[in-house]
Amino acid sequence: MAKERTLAIIKPDAVGRGLTGEILKRIHEAGFQVIATKSMRLSKAEAEGFYAVHRQRPFFADLTDFMSSGKVVVLALEAENAIAKWRDTMGATDPAQAAPGTIRKEFGVNIQNNCTHGSDAPDTAAFELSFFFPSHDLL
Repeated sequence: MAKERTLAIIKPDAVGRGLTGEILKRIHEAGFQVIATKSMRLSKAEAEGFYAVHRQRPFFADLTDFMSSGKVVVLALEAENAIAKWRDTMGATDPAQAAPGTIRKEFGVNIQNNCTHGSDAPDTAAFELSFFFPSHDLL
């Protein structure tokens, strides 16, 4: 299987609770290489652009308010089968449904405050990586 890249975000709830180091540790322990990283605070407009695919969904306003409410850490991760591997490492979106030992099960509070984001498919990963990292940042 070839190496693949995916986007990961440590969300405002996790950054605010001081979980960045623990999540980064789990990323490394899972065998990912961090290709690029940045700490930032998304504006409301940036959050709306990033989550534009969900614009018609009832949770869009709450999601973009939340994602622009505090600092995030954005990472480009690389590994074999990185997209599925990161989703397995995170666990199910709803922490109550996540498998034991996953990031969301151990640290998530609810569906919104679930500590992490990850791309769900190769085309999504390509869009999300380019949203945060110009191609020259991902050599």
